[in-house]
Amino acid sequence: MTQKNNKFKIAAIATTAALGGMIFGQMLPAQAQVGEVIKGAAIAVLVNQFGGQVDRLVNTVTGNKPDGLRETTRVVPSVSIGEGAFVGAVQITGPKNKVDEVKAVARVEGSGKIGNEVRVTGLIPIATTKPNDISSISRIKGVGVSAIIDVKLGL
Repeated sequence: MTQKNNKFKIAAIATTAALGGMIFGQMLPAQAQVGEVIKGAAIAVLVNQFGGQVDRLVNTVTGNKPDGLRETTRVVPSVSIGEGAFVGAVQITGPKNKVDEVKAVARVEGSGKIGNEVRVTGLIPIATTKPNDISSISRIKGVGVSAIIDVKLGL
């Protein structure tokens, strides 16, 4: 084999490796995003599927006895607004007609300086599961958050 053929093969292998690395490197973030979307959708499906059971569990744990008219409870997804995307579940409480309007709870975080650093997390009952930003949400008045639901991961 000639030296020219060896250089050509080495150049071809190096080019293929570089291009393959760039393509693979681009695929990883896309796969991670798809995985996160699937995880978010799975949590939303689980909240819709098992929300009634989780709601009854929360009421048992907290000793809450809603009468179904003046006060009722329901478990809905929580979605974050701001940096990053997070999804979870919360129990809401209030008059039945108002609770029925709520599709999700927006979680809004901020911080400021009052003496020391202060962090605030606002939980706002809203009528959409896809808020764009804080200015696009409209609070459902008369509904409050009574519990935050966490799921233990087997990690």
